[in-house]
This record gives sequence, structure tokens and C-alpha cells, in this order.
Amino acid sequence: MNCKYVLAPGKGFTLIEVLVALLVFSLIASAASQVGSQYINSYQTVRDKTLAAWIAENRMNELRLAETFPTLSETSRDLDYGTDRWLIATAVKGTPEPSIRRIDITVSRYADLAGEPRPVHTLSGFIGAPP
Repeated sequence: MNCKYVLAPGKGFTLIEVLVALLVFSLIASAASQVGSQYINSYQTVRDKTLAAWIAENRMNELRLAETFPTLSETSRDLDYGTDRWLIATAVKGTPEPSIRRIDITVSRYADLAGEPRPVHTLSGFIGAPP
């Protein structure tokens, strides 16, 4: 039997060349996975900050649209918004001018149901007494 496909001596890749090619490929794959991971983390951070800002603005607008002038207090409540659970902490503080209140709203996101919430966004504003 005659074999037509016989490699000539000195043709093909050496073991060192194959190992170098694998090393280069693994470095490129590692860099690509790190970039992808950073993209996902930054996307989640931006999403959380956007939702938290909306929640804080909604809470501030609730206080501004209320028919009564807010009393000095600190309250918190949980809210299901989007796919997550959030904690909204509202602090109504006095100012040197008695007809103006300072409002500090901190929105925190629960990472899971058993854990502590992580602060994501804080909004401060002022509300004046109705005329």
C-alpha cells in the first residue's frame, strides 16, 4: 500500500510554537472576559443609580405635593420597584427659617432578602410651607 500523504521532515509546528500560540490565545481570552465582566458590572451600577434616582425623586415629589407641611421626622419604608427591593429613608429636618424644611432621602438596594441594604443614591431638597 502506497501512502500519498506523508509529511516531509521539518514541516509543521514544533511543540514550542504550539505552546506560544496557546499562551497568546489564553491572554486574549482572559482580557476579553475581564472587559465583559467590567461591562456587566458598570451596566448594573448605572441601572441601580438610575432606578434609585427615580425613586428618590418620586418620594420628594410626594412630599412636595402633600397637602400638609411635613413635620420633623425620620421614616423609612420598603418598596418593590423594578426587579429589586429598595429601602427609602426620609429625614425631614428643620432649618433656621421655620417655614422651610430640609428633606434628605436615601435610597438603598437590598442585595438579597436576608442581607442589609446598600445605599445607592441620596437626594436633598427643601420644601416651603404653603402660603
